[in-house]
Formats: sequence, C-alpha cells, structure tokens
Amino acid sequence: MIPIKTIEDIIKKHVLLEKDLSEGKIDKKLFAEKSKEYSDLNEIIQNAKKYISYEKERSELEKILNDKNSDTELIKMAEKELDDLKTENQNNEKKLRLFLLPKDEADKKNAIIEIRAGTGGLEASLFASDLFKMYEKISNKKNWVVELISISKSEAGGLKEVIASIKGINIYSTLKYESGVHRVQRVPDTETQGRVHTSAATVAVLPEVEELDLKINESDLRIDVFRAGGPGGQSVNTTDSAVRITHIPTGITVSQQDEKSQHKNKSKGMKILRARLYELERSRIEKERSQDRKSKIGTGDRSERIRTYNFPQGRVTDHRINLTLHKLEEFLEGEIFDEMIEALILKSQEESLKVLN
Repeated sequence: MIPIKTIEDIIKKHVLLEKDLSEGKIDKKLFAEKSKEYSDLNEIIQNAKKYISYEKERSELEKILNDKNSDTELIKMAEKELDDLKTENQNNEKKLRLFLLPKDEADKKNAIIEIRAGTGGLEASLFASDLFKMYEKISNKKNWVVELISISKSEAGGLKEVIASIKGINIYSTLKYESGVHRVQRVPDTETQGRVHTSAATVAVLPEVEELDLKINESDLRIDVFRAGGPGGQSVNTTDSAVRITHIPTGITVSQQDEKSQHKNKSKGMKILRARLYELERSRIEKERSQDRKSKIGTGDRSERIRTYNFPQGRVTDHRINLTLHKLEEFLEGEIFDEMIEALILKSQEESLKVLN
C-alpha cells in the first residue's frame, strides 16, 4: 500500500497550486513550470481522492455484508459494489505508483542521435541510411526539428555515420529506447543468388545538454585543428577549419569538420562532447542505483541487439519485449512507431514498479 500521507500531500499540493495559479501569486519565471506540475497533478487527482476514500467505502460495504438483518438482494448488491471497489482501488494504486516513480529529468530534453554502420559492409551503410530516413519521417509527423551535425556518406547512398540533433517536446523520453544495435535481414541489390544477408547499425540517443547543465573545465580539453579532407581531393579546405576535441579525464574524443568555419566546428563538437559526458555520468549513477541492469529497459547498452528488421517476412521485432509487428514498411515510414514505443514504455514502467514493490 502507498502511505496515505503521501497521497494527502499530493492533494494538498494540487489545492495550493490551483490557488496560487488562479491568484497570480507565482513568479513569471516559474509560471510555465508550475503550470506543467499542476497539469500533471490534474491527471491523477481523482485517483488520489478515490484512494483516500477507499477504506471508508470498503468499511461501509462490509458492514452491510456482516449485518444479519440485510436482505439477500442488498447483500448481492454490496458484494458487487465491493468487488468493483477493490478493482478500482487496485487501478488507482497502480496509476499513483507510476506517478510517484522517480522522474528522469533528461526526458524533457532534446536529443542527439548518432547512427553508425556496423557489420555488413555496404549493406550496413545502406541500412544506416534507412534508419536515419525513418527518424526523419517520424520527426516530420511529430513536428520535431532535425538539425544535421555531421554526416559521412558511403557508396550507393549509404551512410557510414550521421549525427543529428532533434528538437521538440520531450524528445529524449521517446527516442531513448532506440539506443542499441539494430539488425536488418534482407536480400541486397548486389546479391545474385537471392540469399538473405544480415547486417547491423548502431544507434545512440543522448540527451542534448546546455552549458548550464554541465560545466566543462577548459583545462580538461585538448583541442587540435587540422585541414578537413574530402573525397578524391575535392572539397578540401585550405585552412585549418576541422576540429578535434579530446576530454582528457575520460579520453572521449570528438572530431568535427562539416563546417568551413573552425568556430562552428568547435561549437558542434562541444555539443556532442557535452551530450556524451552527461550520458556517461548518468550511466554511472544509474548503474550504482540499479541492482539488476538486465531487467531495465531504457537507454539500452549500445552493444545490445534490440531490434530486427526482417524484409522477407515483412516484420520488425523488438527483442527486449518480444514484440513483433508484421508491418515493416509502415514502421520504416514512421506510421506505427508509437505502437512500439508505447509497448516499451509500458514494460519499463512495469519493471520499475516491481522494484518499488
């Protein structure tokens, strides 16, 4: 059971916020934050009130059942009401437990997505390109903004690597489940025997971090500049515009050469570095908190195979929750992406509730 005082505190907070918002007592700088907090409380306030009144209602129904003077019809009605009340209370308790789960502050942030071709040569780079196109389509449907940070192309329209930032509302909370190894099974265009090949690409989704969120000491950085290279001697800069940033304490290195300006390349490189350092610290803290990492679904290990895209069978399977959707083309078009994400979120919540229980 959830302590009654905990639920009473939720109700008191809701009443106080409602009063302060209506009277305009909240500082303008905090208004948006408090309005969001009030909106979140609104979604569970009725559940909280019903949870508080459960014991009293249950006691009244049990009095009827234990009263020898109660007629048969009244007893049947009371039994039915009691069963319904218990079911409702269980649902209220589950919803309140979910609300009380520790919030991941990174969920509200924009995201940096990094996609790299893995095993499989040219076919892997083509698959990496397909994945990036999928995330672009998803972003378009959700009115998210995709900003390219760096890109490295391969032959035939494939991608060796692409890094982009995605901006919108609660981006990281949705895309964090995409981190890991994505595997594709299909017949490549170059395959004359019609054999199915297996290739892979890795996806890393990091919360985008502002300078205020993470302080990096200049003394911890080594910044090297060099001339950007291009294919076949073309598009080669004649100035040292490319930048390589090394974070000495962790050894994390970021190279950036897409822009002609050294300043812009450094700015983009620092954006990636901040995200990687922030995620490194988050992972360390999460590892300390969690006794059983294997049961946790979230920003999965990048070496973990999370999903298979099987073209011959027209299916996409997420191995973390054993969910298969036989609508591969629709999934790659971003049409049913939410169905997969909602299932992952639900499973993640269930695992978190087990820990609480």
